[in-house]
Amino acid sequence: MAIATFGAGCFWGVEAEFRRMKGVTGTAVGYAGGHLKNPSYRDVCSGTTGHAEVVQVEYDPATVAYDDLLNVFWENHDPTTLNRQGPDVGSQYRSAVFFHMPEQEAAARASKERLEKSGRYKRQVVTQIEPASEFWRAEEYHQQYLEKRGLASCHI
Repeated sequence: MAIATFGAGCFWGVEAEFRRMKGVTGTAVGYAGGHLKNPSYRDVCSGTTGHAEVVQVEYDPATVAYDDLLNVFWENHDPTTLNRQGPDVGSQYRSAVFFHMPEQEAAARASKERLEKSGRYKRQVVTQIEPASEFWRAEEYHQQYLEKRGLASCHI
């Protein structure tokens, strides 16, 4: 199994999309990229911890390629808005790929470059690509939030 970590705004909808993928064996929502140890949702929402809301994806590389995970990441948020996704504003909603190994970094950079050259967006892709930092699991009520509410079948 391998781990991938993505920040694409509010983590609820993005987690549901990853959970639908064949080869994804587990997901957890949480926080990464900040300086406070064991932050709470309230801490992260304050915008002072430096964390992003993220989805950590456990996957079987023999079944699903990291590039396929990247495609789901790009498709499920706007990578051209700095510190914002829809109505959610703040650095905790930034677009980020947190790589766990050099191969993930190379794939993320190549994927971002392809997206930029595709002409799909008129604005610059501002997604950060940085080494994975400690992942802090979010409170239990955030885990599989949409599934718990019967909303996981709708596209967010």
